[in-house]
Amino acid sequence: MPLEILDTTLRDGEQTSGVSFTEREKLSIAKLLLEELKVDRLEIASARVSEGEFTAAKGIMEWAKKNGYLHKIEVLGFIDGDISLKWIKDAGGLVDNLLCKGSLKHCTRQLNKTPEEHLADIRKTIALADEMNISVNVYLEDWSNGMTDSPEYVYQIIEGLKDTSVKRIMLPDTLGILNHEQTKNFCTDMVQRFPGVVFDFHAHNDYDLSVANVYEAVKAGITGIHTTLNGLGERAGNVPISSVIGLLKDHLRIPVNVDESKLYKVSKVVESFSGIRIPPNKPLIGELVFTQTSGIHADGDNKDNLYQNPLEPARFGRTYSYALGKMSGKSSIKKNLDELGLVLSKDDTKKVTEKVIELGDRKEYITKDDLPFIIKDILGTKIEDPPIKIRNYSLSVAQGLKSMATLSLEIDDNVYEETEAGDGQYDAFMNCLNKIYKQLGKKLPRLVDYEVQIPPGGSTDALVITIITWENDRRFKTRGLDSDQTVAAIKATVKMLNLLTVVNDE
Repeated sequence: MPLEILDTTLRDGEQTSGVSFTEREKLSIAKLLLEELKVDRLEIASARVSEGEFTAAKGIMEWAKKNGYLHKIEVLGFIDGDISLKWIKDAGGLVDNLLCKGSLKHCTRQLNKTPEEHLADIRKTIALADEMNISVNVYLEDWSNGMTDSPEYVYQIIEGLKDTSVKRIMLPDTLGILNHEQTKNFCTDMVQRFPGVVFDFHAHNDYDLSVANVYEAVKAGITGIHTTLNGLGERAGNVPISSVIGLLKDHLRIPVNVDESKLYKVSKVVESFSGIRIPPNKPLIGELVFTQTSGIHADGDNKDNLYQNPLEPARFGRTYSYALGKMSGKSSIKKNLDELGLVLSKDDTKKVTEKVIELGDRKEYITKDDLPFIIKDILGTKIEDPPIKIRNYSLSVAQGLKSMATLSLEIDDNVYEETEAGDGQYDAFMNCLNKIYKQLGKKLPRLVDYEVQIPPGGSTDALVITIITWENDRRFKTRGLDSDQTVAAIKATVKMLNLLTVVNDE
């Protein structure tokens, strides 16, 4: 059987503290996972959770049925007679991932039942599902502790299900306790002891071992792996789909249906919907994972790509970048100049490099998009008088009313003034700016991300850094610093306006 990827972002991933997707967001994520990433299976909900969960599940089922994906959609159900099964049926579902107890401790202490009683209840639920034409996979909750403390119980449950219609037995490391050696031994035991059974492995990341555990599970013969986007999930989360795909393709040489070129795009959408930021050093999908900092690395890449590994960013719809700071060398500068299409002499490159290192020593934040400013400053074309300046602005906010902004903007000695409303002060400011630029026949870049950094434990007048990501023909960032978040955002915006003017003049 080929290896299958089940993604449970919409079920287990939504159990991340503070994460709750809307119905529309759930449908959007389901479409991205099935149509763009092309995962094999999708767990979208837990039965009986809420009316909103039912409505969202039903919407996904209706879309999936129209587009031929319904057999890929699965729902977590419970041993509760026919209640969960009816919930799944009414939502339009065909597959119940039945939650059962995978350890003797959970069976006797949580359910207060003997293994024989619990097994009888499981079999009754499966029989009801058969009557309702619903397929059943079985989750053995706390299986990892079961194999550690009560393996005979695990064997008894699986043995008691072999003659039923169950399609798969799912083996969760529910509390994320396993290491790679235990995973190898336990999964090998399952596959060898029950050769006719199809097993899934469900890894949690409490010890940061989930990817290593997936590696051993697949090597042991497990044919289904559960993942989430961005590693969302309870506590430390589930194993991230991005890391699993890299592992399967590059280390185990196992083909999968997932389209890795869409991983970054889909991960960023889920970052936005969930409100959980992707760590910048997160493998494959983090902001910095294809960024070289050391000048030595840039030099090696210039000569023969000496510091690049098989994780080519193009595979994931991304590109290499070379950080600017105190570790920069001439090669780092050259890489960034090449990307901007700028050519400098050796002497001028040296001067710019020295300035970048000086700024880095002062802990100043430098990006590739700052280079045109630095070049103009170093090589004699001062930018003390930028072409675009704010002369004045006024912002207002009132409860129950739209925010208002009045902006007076100077562009090449011409003054433009507009007043606009908006959903918040910055939105009102941007509406003024857009109106001015529309009059000039110009189009502003699209704002794709807005990040605010506030020092922990700071007072109410602490400095705030606002970092805005823009997109026109490429993505770039600008930042502003002020004790007021909106003012910091306005400073970042004005820097963007002048940056585009400077770059276009080069």
